Order: sequence, then structure tokens, then C-alpha cells
Amino acid sequence: MKDFHQKSKQELMSILNVTSKGLNNKEVQKQREKYGLNQLQETAKKTTLQVFLEQFKDLLVIILLFAASISMFLGNSESPIVIFSVVLLNAILGTMQHIKAEQSLNSLKALSAPTAKVLRNGEKIEISSKEVVVGDILYLDTGDYVSADGRIIENYSLQVNESSLTGESESVLKTDDIIKKDNVTISDKKNMAFSGSLVTYGRASILVTSVGMDTELGKVAELLENTKEKRTPLQVNLDNFSKKLAAAILIICVIVFGLNMHRGYAFVDSFIFAVALAVAAIPEALSSIVTIVLSLGTQKIAKENAIVRKLQTIESLGNISIICSDKTGTLTQNKMTVKKIYIDNKILDYNELNPEKPIEKKLILMSLLCNDAITIENKEIGDPTEVALVNLGDIYNLDELTIRKNYPRLDEITFDSERKLMSTVHNISEKTLMVTKGALDVLLSKTVMINSCDGIKPITPKDIENIEKTNEKFSKNGLRVLAFAYKEINTNKSITIDDENNLIFVGLIAMMDPPREESAKAIADCISAGIKPIMITGDHKITASAIAKQIGILKQDSRAIEGHEIDKMSDKELKQKVENISVYARVSPEHKIRIVRAWQEKGNIVAMTGDGVNDAPALKQADIGIAMGITGTEVAKDAASMILTDDNFSTIVKAISNGRNIYSNIKNSIKFLLSGNIAGILSVLYASLTSLPVPFAPVHLLFINLLTDSLPAIALGLEPNKKEVMREPPRDVSTPILNKTFGINILFEGLLISICSMTAFHIGLNTGDKKLASTMAFSTLCLARLIHGFNSRSKESIFKIGLFSNKYLCIAFSLGFVLLNSVLLFNPLKIIFEVSYISLRQILAIYGLSLTPFITIQTYKSLFPESNTKTTYYKNLLEKTIYHQFRN
Repeated sequence: MKDFHQKSKQELMSILNVTSKGLNNKEVQKQREKYGLNQLQETAKKTTLQVFLEQFKDLLVIILLFAASISMFLGNSESPIVIFSVVLLNAILGTMQHIKAEQSLNSLKALSAPTAKVLRNGEKIEISSKEVVVGDILYLDTGDYVSADGRIIENYSLQVNESSLTGESESVLKTDDIIKKDNVTISDKKNMAFSGSLVTYGRASILVTSVGMDTELGKVAELLENTKEKRTPLQVNLDNFSKKLAAAILIICVIVFGLNMHRGYAFVDSFIFAVALAVAAIPEALSSIVTIVLSLGTQKIAKENAIVRKLQTIESLGNISIICSDKTGTLTQNKMTVKKIYIDNKILDYNELNPEKPIEKKLILMSLLCNDAITIENKEIGDPTEVALVNLGDIYNLDELTIRKNYPRLDEITFDSERKLMSTVHNISEKTLMVTKGALDVLLSKTVMINSCDGIKPITPKDIENIEKTNEKFSKNGLRVLAFAYKEINTNKSITIDDENNLIFVGLIAMMDPPREESAKAIADCISAGIKPIMITGDHKITASAIAKQIGILKQDSRAIEGHEIDKMSDKELKQKVENISVYARVSPEHKIRIVRAWQEKGNIVAMTGDGVNDAPALKQADIGIAMGITGTEVAKDAASMILTDDNFSTIVKAISNGRNIYSNIKNSIKFLLSGNIAGILSVLYASLTSLPVPFAPVHLLFINLLTDSLPAIALGLEPNKKEVMREPPRDVSTPILNKTFGINILFEGLLISICSMTAFHIGLNTGDKKLASTMAFSTLCLARLIHGFNSRSKESIFKIGLFSNKYLCIAFSLGFVLLNSVLLFNPLKIIFEVSYISLRQILAIYGLSLTPFITIQTYKSLFPESNTKTTYYKNLLEKTIYHQFRN
């Protein structure tokens, strides 16, 4: 039934078979069997085993496992050990990260309404919110969360904050009247209360009409099931690169295998040689290095108040070009605050009142007396606008409870949406006064006098003009305005609505949900980093635009529109206009998804921030969904890929900076790994094509892969952050990791290391000792790759960024250097690692050849720095020439 708002209390109770005593136990069981528990359905969680097995889906991993299995079957155990070890390490790390992220998320989760007060068997009882059923009579008081959707049957000035569902920060005044209209929006169903909303004022009882997934909150959750999650650019790039690399390596291995068979080598020897070549060529540590660096990145970001649920999210953070941000609670404080005051024909800031002046003290007293909000033990209870007035009193050391005790309320007329006024009666200065607050247009029409510093006098057309102009000015700046007036009354009778006439005007108090202090700087940082911030909110256009202008989102060359304008646009039209729109007001969940998609179709990486249920579908559609950890709903957190534990927009900027630096570090790690592996494959290929002995024993490859690959590559992933990354535009996601320039650099550096390794190999062969030749080739390749880690740190010269500024790389090099020399110099290790005796002269030759690539590359970086325009021109020209030569 969709027309609950059109039914009377009696009709609904008859339809749902509910009496004035509520449901009995038998009826409760029947309803629960029919509608289920009052909770949102969660998608099935993957088991730890499923998560672990998913780590083996990578193409390179599959090829390596296949090669390792065949090699082990043929009796070669060394290579499979290194392959299985690295792949297993990668799988364990990936699984541990998944479990850790989920545990962190679970620690943040809290039920929006853990308990509920209902009428059953004629008694008012408290139960778990999930036990609420259709037909229950549910009691709501100020401060309660609504547990289920329901029709209001008894209403006592109920006001509800539905921002988590509609995006509007202002509380909604509810009614128990029948609404006859069809196709009524959630915001206009004033006689309904919805699951997940917060009671800010008054009390009521509701007849539960929907629970669980049938509630409005549940309907939004269902949108998530139809929204596909996007894969990150790093995932796409690594997959594409892995496929190309695997194909190229397999072709080379087949060629080498064929050549060896043609030369008369045995099948088994030829196959083991091809597998050894595959082990030397495939960067089996690549996936684990990326996983480890990303995992360490999540820990670093977690210390800065952001929990990353997926490793790849960090890389995507660095590519964000658009941030679609909710306003309420994300860019603003989600707390109404007094900003301006108009009194005695003057506009004052909130902190410029002078309580020594009678008229100004009178306004403060009136704002606290005609008010039902309270603050107890730092907990604010009541309507946000009234809480703002209480906080205004705090600025002037006026406690609302003390004031109300000194001037007790004698009578009142509660606020309602039709008259838009509230009045209370108090004895003040031996006079009985009725204090009235409300909408200016209504209150001004009932005003005949005005209170000024010169006393009370008749209100003039000029006074009215000044008041209305001030109100218009406040409204254009996104301020919500309350007007205050009073009059002396007769104490012999209760006040009525008719008494709210012939009032004495005192002043205006204007308030707003202000921006967070750090929002403006965070927005400025985003813009300088080439990121466009966009505000998407369910609030009014004027309010949203005012906030957006304050913090720098809405500029002169951009515009603000409302949801109904989006409805008139096709997806194609929205895509064409989206670049010029910075603020979207009065939007629905469907609008948010359309906006995100429009930017994505233009090739942008889009982040969506939010905390409400209404944000969840767009959080999932976005490349990066960022939920608020403190104010965020459970649905929003589940849909997000990152959660801010401090609800601070500036934390996103820090995460983006980390993401950019981490991607740069990962790229340097990949460059280090590939150039080293290229050196290995070129060395093996050279030996094969020239009919030379195999330059490396399998145990040499084991040593190189475990020591000179993993540790330096991880250390490169921990390179200190560089501030300049936030002065660069986001990386073009269409640019693959292995682009032309990157590929040529890898090939050049790998060739340098290979030439030096094969030079050492020939020096050893000239002695006639093949084992010595293999020892010298292995030692040179190993040490050269260790030293090459310093080349891979940056595009700049190592002496410009600091030789020892990455302590982790220094540790990795020192450890590798000590272990390599231990293998070369200690007899027990010589036997294990199949190395021969080596003289001091030969050791010095190894050191000299290992340093040669480092000296060559650093000399080039010093002579031709990246920042030099001429250098860039000639470098691009050289690369283009080399590229075309290879293609031809």
C-alpha cells in the first residue's frame, strides 16, 4: 500500500487489524513471518577462503604457477620455491588487508535506532528496533531515532530531521492530518515518519506501516544492488600490461626453446632453460610489491583519519579529477549557528551584542525563553534553530535553564506550520509579557510598535522597509531568519491565537549551518591540484549557493541549478552542460547518480562524499565513494570505498596527496623491477643466441628474486611524500603504466645492467672456468640491481633529492650488499649458492661494473634535468626516433 498518508487513523488501524491496545504476541509473530525483521538486508560476505583464493586470479600469477608446477615435475625445485613463496606472500597480504579493513569498518558501525518504545498487549514496552513489526504503535520522543516508517496518529508538535534521507538540514514539522494528494514526495509527506530520521522536537505516536527493506530507507538501499562498482585505473592498467608482458615472454620462451632443440639440446634441458628464462623475465614480485605498498599506504592514511576498505582505492585517490560533495555535515558543520542580528536598525555579528543595553539583553532573553531546546552534558536536544539560540546565550554566559527558572513559562501556544509562530508567557520586570517568535512576514503583519534604544514607538513604513531589506539581504546569503516580538498581556486568562496581534517588534536573528573552518582551504587545495569540487545537496538553492560561494566552489563562471532542471535534461544534455555547473540543489538519489555518470563519461575519475542514505547509490557509482564515519549511516559506509573517521573534508585532500605519491612510488617500484628483469632476460637471451653457457644457476635466480627484487622495491614504495604532486593536474587515466617514454627508460636501464653483467660473464669465461663466469655474472647483476634502486627513486638526480633521504632503501641496499658478499666470501654459503672462489681483483671488477649503470644514469640526470625545456624537447625527439626504429 503506497497511500498511507491518505488514510485516517481509524482506516489504517482497521486495515492492519490493530486495536487501541496495540498488537498481541500472536499478531506480532504473524506480522514478523509476513514482513520479516526490521533490518536492511546485507549482501553475503565473502569467506576468508574465498578472499584468499581470489588473490590467485592474476594472469601472471597463473602463468608462474603453471611454469613452477611443470618445473617441479621435471625435478627442478629451486625456481618453484621462489615462485610459490612470493605468490603465497601476496595472497596472504591481500587477505589480511581485506580482513583488517572489514574489522575497522565494523568498529565504526552503529545501529541508527538500537531500541524502540512500542505498545503491545496494552502495555508500553521497550524492544530492539529489529523486532518492530508492521502494525506496532511506536512512541517517539525528542532525541529518538525513528525505527520504521509509520503514519502519525497522535502528534504533539513533532519535528523530525530527515537529512539522512532527503539531504535537507532543517527539521520538518509533522502533522497527523490526512493528505489527499497523489504522487507526494517524501519531503511533503508531513503525516509520515521515516526510518533513520531523528526526532528533534516534540513527541508523537505512529502506526508502523513498513519495516526493513520496504521502508523508504530500504528502497534507497535497493538502488545499490543495481549500481555496478568500477575497477580502478591501476587494476585496468596492470591487467592490460600483464597480458601484453605474458604474451611477449611466452613468445620469447618458445623461440629460445625452439633454438635449443634445434641445436641438439635434450627436451628436458631445453624446457628447464625456457622456464628459467620465464622466471628471470616475469616480475613475479610485481603483484606482491604493489599489494604491500598499497597496504602500507592504507595504514598511513588510517593514521590521518581515513579507513580505506580496498587497496586499489589509494591509487584511484591520486587520479581524482572531480569531487562531488554533499553539503550538510560534509562541507558544513551540520549545526545551525547564529551569524547575524538586526536590532535597533543595526546589523550586528553574533558576538557584538551588548547585554548592558536593555533592548539587546531583552532579545537574548526572549530567544532563550520562547525556546524548548536544552543542552545537557554537552548533548544538544531540540530543534537545530532553537539549539542555535541556546548557544547564542552561552556566548554571553546566559544559561537557558537558569533563565527559564528565573522567568518560568506561565502559558504557551506551540509552533505550527500554518501560523508560523510560537508564543510563551513569562513574568519579566513585574510585567506579564507574551514573547513571540516566527517567520518575519507573518510576525511583521501583526506588529504595530517597535522597540528601539529610544524606547517603544509606533512602527513606520520606513522601519518596515529597513526590516524587509535586511531580511532579504540575510536570505540571499543563505541565512534562516527568525523575528522576535512581544507585548504585555492580561494574566487573568490563557492566551489564544487572537492574542498574537498588536505586537512590539524587537529584532531579527539570522542563522545558518556554517561551513567547516577547514572547508575553504581544502577546496582551494583541490583547485590548485587540478580537481574540480562540486556541491550536491538536497537543501535549497539559495542556501547551497551561499555556502558554495563562501568556500570557493561557486565562481562567477559557474552556475547553480535545482533537481527539477536536471529532470528536463537528457543524459546527453547533462553531459554537455555539466562542466559549467558547480552546485546542484534539491536533488534526489537518481540525480546524484546521473551527475556522477556524466562526469565519468567525460573521462574523469569521480569521488562522491556523503553521509546519508540518499548518498549511498552515488557513493557506489563513483570511482571513489567517501563516507563520513561519525555522522554517516550504515548504508553509506557499506557503499563507500573509504570512510573518514573525523568527517573532515580536508582529510580527503591529505588522502589524495598520499594517493598521488603512492602511485608515483609504485611506478618507480615497477620501473625498478622491470628494468632489473629486462637485464636478466637480455642476459639469458644473449647467452642463448650466442651459444654461450647458461649465465645463472636456478639458485642464483632464487637469491636475486627474494633479495634484490622485493626489498628494494618495497623500499621505493616508501619514498617520502613530495609536496609538488599537489601542484600538478591529475594523471590521465587513459595513459598506461608502460607508455612509450616509460618503456624506453626501462629498456635503456635494463640494457645497461645487462651489458655490465655480460661483460663480467666474459671476464670469467676468459679464465676458462664456467662456474667463475656464472659467479661474476650473477654477482654483477645482483649488485647492479641493488644500486639501481637509487636510480629509480625519482626523475631528479639522487644528489638533488638526497642520497640518504629514503632510509628504507638504504637499509635494503645494506642488507643486500652484506648478504651478497657473505655468499661470495664464506665457504658454507658458496656451496649452497653454487659460487666459485673469486679473487680480490675480480671482486673489484664486479664492484666497478655494478656501479657503471648508476654513474651513467646519474650523470645523464644531472646534465639533462627533467625541468629543462630544451632537455625535454631533445629527449622526446630522441625517444621518438628510437621508438620508430623499433617499430620498423
